[in-house]
Amino acid sequence: MKYWLNFSFILFCCSILSQEKFSKEISFITENDLYVSTKKDRYYTNGVFLSYRYLSKTKKDNQEKRILEWQIGHEMYSPYKAIVQSINEHDRPFASYLFGSFGVHRVYKNDKIFNTTFQIGVIGPNAFGKELQDFIHDLYGFRKATGWEYQIKNALGLNLNTEYAQFLVKDSSNQFDITWVNAAKLGTIYTNISSGFYARVGLKPLVSIVNSMAFKTNLNNETTNFHREIESFFYIKPIIRYTFYDATLQGSFLNTSSLVTKELVPLVFHIEAGLNFTNNRYNFGYVFHFSSNTSKELRNVNGNIYGTIFINYLLH
Repeated sequence: MKYWLNFSFILFCCSILSQEKFSKEISFITENDLYVSTKKDRYYTNGVFLSYRYLSKTKKDNQEKRILEWQIGHEMYSPYKAIVQSINEHDRPFASYLFGSFGVHRVYKNDKIFNTTFQIGVIGPNAFGKELQDFIHDLYGFRKATGWEYQIKNALGLNLNTEYAQFLVKDSSNQFDITWVNAAKLGTIYTNISSGFYARVGLKPLVSIVNSMAFKTNLNNETTNFHREIESFFYIKPIIRYTFYDATLQGSFLNTSSLVTKELVPLVFHIEAGLNFTNNRYNFGYVFHFSSNTSKELRNVNGNIYGTIFINYLLH
């Protein structure tokens, strides 16, 4: 009976918390190929992102919410291994991209979402990729990377990124749904377009896409028609992307002095599979990623895999 009472109390507390409204969120995301294999350290090898999201005080009549986001991010790329002493062994360039961004998430009442994000940053040695990889390798007891002297050279990063999502269908139990997702990037670092589907399978009834952690729309205040929801779901997200330009591979057109550059593969298949869940004020998630080859002449021709771990904390 004692354990049953304790369990009931926990459920009651979670239920009370789920009725609250949180209008701000801090998010930390870390991505690394170590999260899927201790033997892989190549291609897109690490990403770190720190974000602060909050509800805007203004929105249009057809919008359920308008969420603003500030982010600092860092992305790192390496050849087929991080210890490549000869320039002839670089099957893709070392590269790192450090940026800050501001984004607007427009959440519409008809189950549509349109996001725009502007990034400004730098690619090259000024992004401190070598230093960060050395720190990570020291942390795990790996050998220090060699070959960063041939990385993509310094250049300004300016990118405008957009995302559009539209809910499509759900089953009668509301534990499975599909959303059509699209994205486009234009700038001095990435220029590409992509399209695919986001399918959720809930361990409990799913929350609408306009109020779900899946789409970063789970913030509310007294002006919204929703409150905090408890979520727990698996998802799969297959994407087809067509790339026109990638400075991490081809070098920046603003600085053509990079010693190692490669030719990109324009058409790429990318798939995510993950688990997201909430606990009190926290949101957690783990995601497995697979991408087909992004450039030509790679030594490992079976694509690339890496993992994502994220944690979000909600604030009033």
